[in-house]
Amino acid sequence: MDQSKKIRVLVAKPGLDGHDRGAKVVAYGLRDAGFEVVYTGLRQTPEMIVNAAIQEDVDVIGLSILSGAHLSLTQRVIQGLKERGAEDKMVIVGGIISPTDAAKLKETGTAEVFIPGTSIKTIADFIKVKFVR
Repeated sequence: MDQSKKIRVLVAKPGLDGHDRGAKVVAYGLRDAGFEVVYTGLRQTPEMIVNAAIQEDVDVIGLSILSGAHLSLTQRVIQGLKERGAEDKMVIVGGIISPTDAAKLKETGTAEVFIPGTSIKTIADFIKVKFVR
């Protein structure tokens, strides 16, 4: 990745979950940490998220899911990226997710899972390690 180019992150709330405070905190925190951040808002379908990620040419997609549907929603986003030839975009997930489900998410292509209470610095550092060489 070009060192002068800011890392672009899409923060999205898939599904019917109407709680976006955590997603907004992450979006603002990553912006303050030097990332370019696009926030899609509430109630996005996986297809809408994939389309936005491609249109905005983001490097990372951060999914915030508190509805319990994290396995199916994340898999649909990852599958949609593959179908559109955009599987190079890193997918991270945040929410109340059990260690068992976190392992399943990682097996199916999620780069990392962040639970409530994770610091913005931890998330930012994880992303930076993947893109800054």
